[in-house]
Amino acid sequence: MTDPQRRPDRWVILAVICLAQLVVILDNTILNVAVPSLTEELGATTSQTQWVIGAYSLAQAGLLIAAGGLADRYGRKKVQMIGLGLFGAGSLAAALAGDPGQLIAARAGMGVGGSLLLATSLAIVVRTFDADEQPKAIAAWTAVASLGIALGPVIGGLLLNHFWWGSTFLVNLPVAALGLVAVGRLVPESKDPRGDRPDLLGAVLSTAGLTGLVYAVIQGPGYGWTAPRTLLAGGLGALFLLAFGLWERRIEHPLLDLAFFRNARFRGAVSGGVLVSFGMGGSLFLLTQHLQFVLHYGPLDAGLRTAPMALTVVALNLTGAGMRLTARLSPPTAIATGLSLLAGGLAAIALFGHGGSYPGILLGLVMMGAGVACAQPAMAGAVMTSIPPEKAGVGSGLMGTLGELGNSLGVAVLGAVLAAKFAAALPAGLPDSAARSLPDALAAGGPSAAGTIRSAFADSLTAGQLIGAAAVLAGGLVAAWLLGRAAGAPPAASVPAEPVPQAG
Repeated sequence: MTDPQRRPDRWVILAVICLAQLVVILDNTILNVAVPSLTEELGATTSQTQWVIGAYSLAQAGLLIAAGGLADRYGRKKVQMIGLGLFGAGSLAAALAGDPGQLIAARAGMGVGGSLLLATSLAIVVRTFDADEQPKAIAAWTAVASLGIALGPVIGGLLLNHFWWGSTFLVNLPVAALGLVAVGRLVPESKDPRGDRPDLLGAVLSTAGLTGLVYAVIQGPGYGWTAPRTLLAGGLGALFLLAFGLWERRIEHPLLDLAFFRNARFRGAVSGGVLVSFGMGGSLFLLTQHLQFVLHYGPLDAGLRTAPMALTVVALNLTGAGMRLTARLSPPTAIATGLSLLAGGLAAIALFGHGGSYPGILLGLVMMGAGVACAQPAMAGAVMTSIPPEKAGVGSGLMGTLGELGNSLGVAVLGAVLAAKFAAALPAGLPDSAARSLPDALAAGGPSAAGTIRSAFADSLTAGQLIGAAAVLAGGLVAAWLLGRAAGAPPAASVPAEPVPQAG
């Protein structure tokens, strides 16, 4: 029902929230084009650059739902402002980092702040707009997320063309400062006094478990899959996740209600969401290295050439073409079609880009964007109709968490494939340290081996992209099958609109 007293400043509030969200999303991709700079100026290895990117997403993935619980209980505006402060402080620390370890720690701190921002932004938008205007506001909120993915490499390239790599973090400071002032003055406070108690132990266990497993995946190629540190990290990660599952089954207000996964529709939609993030995150990590190390584009040119994927998503979402298309298809068909396009795009980049053809890469990027635009609306609808209406916020938070996790795992898994293939393909006689990165290998091999080493790196990139394509395609078919099995289940009732808080 439309509220007769709409806030006159509601669209200004939306703009403020979207601006804060934009910088959080930008920082998922802005560093992709800085990988060569980090490698050369900080002496970062391939695994360390993966952690610089992955630590940010992992911190968000582990804390997003817990942050939502904190916001529900203590106030969404308050948590949003804390998030802006932490994000700004982490950005400053990242810009001043003197070695890869400091940068990784600062990025993790930024991820904590980002989790507080993402967990509260949609809740504030929903509370600011009435039921009639919510779809339009949420559509704008969603479009900004896709725009952030597109702008990240471009802005990163522009900054790196004129400044050092730390400038990619300094640009966050004025946004964080403006956001603190604007949120403090404009955004109304809202909280649920009956909200669930935050599951802090669950957040710690899940974050520790995921970190251990991803650490094992990243370090496995370099130290060996049977090396003590790899087995210890993977084993501890598995134990923490097991403890997390047992804890969630015992407590009254779990971080993650495991009963959701009994619903085939929910499992299908969630697995599809993880695969989209896995494909996008991993492919962008590999593609920016391909464009710079193999095709020799500068940072700005590389950023511009990765933008068509996200711009395709934005164009299809803003014009409504993606929604109209998926509305004509059943959710299983829409998800299968979207993830097949995403997998086909990855394969096109691998096969056509190997020979140095950017038109082939462009085709793959457009296919990937079309696939995301097709699959995302169907997945969101499937999630929201597969859980109880009173848990709609938790379902939305879980999708965000698994999306961040998928992005981190995409970087970790496809990065691990790249590292393993590259180490195996290097000419005999090079030291083990040569496999850490392409610059290290070129320095160790000298001019005579440069051609062979570059070819080995290009072949390794292709292998990683093809493996990612196969994983997305197989998983997409499984997700569609799960949704098809649940097609006859009755949808959950719609969630009643919350009252819109008034000024003051």
